Amino acid sequence: MLLFPPQRVRDAQAATAAAGLGALLLSPGADLRYLTGYDAHQLERLTLLVLPAEGEPTLIVPTLERPAAEASPASATGVRIVDHPDGTDPYPLVRQALNGAGPVGLANRMWAEHVLALRAALPGREQRLASDVLSPLRMRKSAAEVDALRAAGAAIDAVHRSMGDWLRPGRTEAEVAADIAAAILDAGHATVEFTIVASGPNGASPHHGTSDRKIAEGEPVVVDIGGAMPDGYCSDSTRVYVVGTPPAEFTRAYDALYAAQRAAVAAVRPGVPAEAVDAVARDLLTEHGYGERFLHRTGHGIGLDGHEEPYIVAGNEQPLEPGMAFSIEPGVYLAGRFGARIEDIVVCTADGVERLNTIPTELVQL
Repeated sequence: MLLFPPQRVRDAQAATAAAGLGALLLSPGADLRYLTGYDAHQLERLTLLVLPAEGEPTLIVPTLERPAAEASPASATGVRIVDHPDGTDPYPLVRQALNGAGPVGLANRMWAEHVLALRAALPGREQRLASDVLSPLRMRKSAAEVDALRAAGAAIDAVHRSMGDWLRPGRTEAEVAADIAAAILDAGHATVEFTIVASGPNGASPHHGTSDRKIAEGEPVVVDIGGAMPDGYCSDSTRVYVVGTPPAEFTRAYDALYAAQRAAVAAVRPGVPAEAVDAVARDLLTEHGYGERFLHRTGHGIGLDGHEEPYIVAGNEQPLEPGMAFSIEPGVYLAGRFGARIEDIVVCTADGVERLNTIPTELVQL
């Protein structure tokens, strides 16, 4: 089964027409890779997929990038490749590739310099977000995509299983993070996306990162790590570790968090609104007195982006569907004392849920 099948381009064109758009204009990033398999460099030189609602798609690339584009899966998707030499204006190529009128949908994370240049090159064309078209397609993962995410989950699980080799009292967060980063690559990832090693009070900051703080015996350490596999699909998993015996106050909080995370995973099934899964975790933590200590949403979608739709958060009424993959990661954060978060990637199945991270979620005492 192809990971980047040509049918995606045709499906995106049909969805573009249904959304009332004349074309999608996609710069390097996950949207372009999703449709063509081309992992293009982000450059000041224009790389752009012009995907008209009807007609031949065109991939515009700098001349020096044409060999890479032709070597990518893009050539097998029915996309015509054209190039522009340095020193020439590429935007007439965009006008030539457009088939008909109508608004254009721009990649959500396109650089502003390209957005403004396209506005000038296409006067009078309304600009909208390509996510209106592509998010509904991308958030329903194919069997091949779920397999890719399953492999990414297994790779990051392998790194967590070796945490005792690196996480010891007296070592700094940064030293442990460096060992983890090397292990993420050794486990089969192509890139390291992030390594959060947050010890003691640093764990109360959900996006702490790392520091030169030395890890002390008996204090919890939040380890949130992830990377991207060679096919572009991402991993993301959080566990909490402690060397020695943790404080009783932390154990109480962790027990509540453990119950909330398990309950939220169990709540995943087709037809359940995304916000209802968030409510399961949030309500349980509130019952235990930690509701105000849960500072963020329960989860985010994952695929070719580390964060994508669907978001598991209050206000998102999107019903879950088979193939939707996302994190379940409630947390408890007590400023100046400690923090804790448990994160698994899960996929909604036809009859429930599958955890793509399979290692235990209990507190790990090293």
